[in-house]
Amino acid sequence: MRIRRPRRVFAQVLAAQLVLTTGVMVLATALFLAPLGSELDDAAMHRALSIAQTTAADPDIAREVLTTRPSPGGPVQREAERIRRATDALYVVVMDTRGVRWSHTTAAEIGRHVSTDPSAALSGREIRQIDDGTLGRSARAKVPLYDDGGGLVGAVSVGIAYDSVRERLLDAVPALLLCAGAALAVGALAAVAVSRRLRRRTHGVGFADISALLDEREAMLHGVREGVVAFDRQGRIRLANDEALRLLGLDATATGRDLDEALPPGRTTDVLAGRVDGTDLLTVSGGRVLVANRMPTRDGGAVVTLRDRTELEQLGRELDSTQGLLDALRAQDHEHANRLHTVLGLLELGRHDKAVEFVAEIASSRRSSAEQIAERVRDPLLSALLVGKAAIAAERGVTLALSDATRLHHRVIDARDLVTVLGNLIDNALDAVAERRRTDPSAEPRVEVELRAEHTTAVLRVSDTGPGVPPEARERIFVEGWSTKRPAPLLPGPVPFHRGRGLGLALVRRLAERYGGMARVTARAGGGAVFTVVLPEALASDATAGDDLPARQLMAAGEPQ
Repeated sequence: MRIRRPRRVFAQVLAAQLVLTTGVMVLATALFLAPLGSELDDAAMHRALSIAQTTAADPDIAREVLTTRPSPGGPVQREAERIRRATDALYVVVMDTRGVRWSHTTAAEIGRHVSTDPSAALSGREIRQIDDGTLGRSARAKVPLYDDGGGLVGAVSVGIAYDSVRERLLDAVPALLLCAGAALAVGALAAVAVSRRLRRRTHGVGFADISALLDEREAMLHGVREGVVAFDRQGRIRLANDEALRLLGLDATATGRDLDEALPPGRTTDVLAGRVDGTDLLTVSGGRVLVANRMPTRDGGAVVTLRDRTELEQLGRELDSTQGLLDALRAQDHEHANRLHTVLGLLELGRHDKAVEFVAEIASSRRSSAEQIAERVRDPLLSALLVGKAAIAAERGVTLALSDATRLHHRVIDARDLVTVLGNLIDNALDAVAERRRTDPSAEPRVEVELRAEHTTAVLRVSDTGPGVPPEARERIFVEGWSTKRPAPLLPGPVPFHRGRGLGLALVRRLAERYGGMARVTARAGGGAVFTVVLPEALASDATAGDDLPARQLMAAGEPQ
């Protein structure tokens, strides 16, 4: 049968770990057995040497070698056999200087020449070796034999049976293999546990699938037009795609950093960190309106998706303004119809002079209002915004007026930002005045707009006669999602998707901070609120205009005078 290679990650890891564990145990066993055999050989030779030295130290043996002849019943043979039996040696051989045996385990060998070369021992040296002799392979030792006067009279050769050494080695093998098997079993169990945990973590996918998934993930993360930010359980940024870095104003070094270190304090940080609950949460980051959704992960982290809603929010506000302008035009249509009827009646009555005077007065009034705005505010977008807002205010019964200090002849670098700021402030002011009129019909509905230039700094101020902003709420109104407005009543027809609350003033502050300026609210004398926004470097320096109070004084000033 053909053995198939496992494809799943956990199976491959398990097989690799088992092979590695088995190989390590085999290698460790071999490395242990190799020196063990050498140590047993060395121990046997050392034991043989000790027996030989003890035998050669007996003075009676040396004396009897000199005074007797070699024989199976001689004193040398009897003493040697006694020592052999006592030490369990293979043999104890005593020889003279000619190499003739005086003792041997086999009595027939006594009187014969030894089978191995005795010259080393007879020259006065001690020898240890593993060698073959008449009794087989043995661990042997040879030492010189001296008489009482120190003269060399022969040598003593002692052998330890090599079979006993081998038996000791074989006796150690089962215990060693048992330990190795136990270690292998523990390693195999650990490998199985690791592979099972890996199987749960990888969901049973293969290495090729992991590579494909990583490629697909990278393509998806960097290809989608939504921001994706992943956090670990400690709140550190684990992953952020290109769109998320752009929307949050981060760089590639943000990965691995704590969220509170990478982003400044505020609602955006709280939403990303999960300190604000909910779905489709609106937040403002760097002048952009974002919709955030946070999904926890199994490991205790979270993934946050971000959608850029800035353009939709701007379109929604423009649609609101257009709808208000249409309502104003619809109301003016009735007013123009009434005026036409008046002109027709004057003509039918023959009062031609009165009719001409009436038409001239109406035309002059409209023209002077638009011309006054265009003369004081040279930028076409800003002046058109003011004309449109004036029409909407008039339709709602509110007076929208320019202050006497309004004068903006400079060329605006990016008029869209000033339109966003001024439009939001005027819309909020109109809503505040309408709120005041519901509770106090006698209050004067008035909104005053002031646009001034101080060198290249644009100063925008909008005051209203609404209920004002309490001192404790003057910072909170610039936080996205915070609003004092009540939800609009349900009306027939589709509900616009862009009617979110608590974003206008947050956008105003973020734009001001992006320019290095500020946005704040104070109380108006006589009741109401005054919103002041300072935008440094928002104007070009190639025009002349009358300067008012320096912007730095406005940023540090208290209540408006």
